[in-house]
Amino acid sequence: MNLFVTAVSYAPKLTLPEVQRLRSLLTAAGVTLDAETRTGDDRFEVYAADGSIELAAGPDHGVTALAELRRAAAENGPAGVDTAIVPAALRNAQRKFLIMDVDSTLIQQEVIELLAAYAGKREEVTAVTEAAMRGELDFAQSLHARVAVLAGLPADVVDAVRAEVKLSLGAAELVAAFHAAGHVVAVVSGGFNQILQPIAEGLGLDYWVANELEIVDGALTGKVIGEVIDRAAKEKYLREWAATEGIPMEHTIAVGDGANDLDMLGAAGIGVAFNAKPAVRAVADAAVNLPYLNAVRHIAGV
Repeated sequence: MNLFVTAVSYAPKLTLPEVQRLRSLLTAAGVTLDAETRTGDDRFEVYAADGSIELAAGPDHGVTALAELRRAAAENGPAGVDTAIVPAALRNAQRKFLIMDVDSTLIQQEVIELLAAYAGKREEVTAVTEAAMRGELDFAQSLHARVAVLAGLPADVVDAVRAEVKLSLGAAELVAAFHAAGHVVAVVSGGFNQILQPIAEGLGLDYWVANELEIVDGALTGKVIGEVIDRAAKEKYLREWAATEGIPMEHTIAVGDGANDLDMLGAAGIGVAFNAKPAVRAVADAAVNLPYLNAVRHIAGV
């Protein structure tokens, strides 16, 4: 029995010696190479190698072989080059489901920090955000603490912050490519609906959800309404939405950067750490350490 995979490597530039090293590490790990392609543009270059690994008998040998191959690529690949090992079944799937985090993933900023700047609390809130994203604080508790400093701010600061938000480089291109190929795109955010709604509608996202800031008499109350979108909620929505679309979990791709994303990254067919915290990179299936979110389309084969 064989495990069919594609090794996708990407970097600002990929030299011939680097490609040769990638090829060698794959063959040394037991991969029989079938086809190789090189693509890219002035932002980054991509090398993709299709191949197979012969598996010993047993139900878990495919999982073990995939993990070992990913470890070999991470430990032995050229410096500055990331390599994603992707099951061929995912790349070849007729319909795929892409779900992404928002702050510091779909967009370049952390919205709570932009809002906190209007309350003169940006440094204080940034420190809490970073601790939460490293997994040192419970996300829901940290969210309530950060939102509390916004109490009393006029609601029009939300409009001002919305104007400051910028999509990550390649984000619109990534969404458009998935949609053009007939796939489904969703985002799930520990941020806020008031910021996310126009972004989601502008991109034509199929599903989206975030926290709701409470606004009373034209001012922020320092509270959020309803369920907090934490790491468990992110995985829950991934599973619910994929099931609604009839897409198996093996054909899902999750992208995020912080501890709040770990559950959905682990549940997806492949979890991608995008310019992520070290704790997230350590456990994700793949990492993108480029500023370009559309590198994910090469991982997914879109």
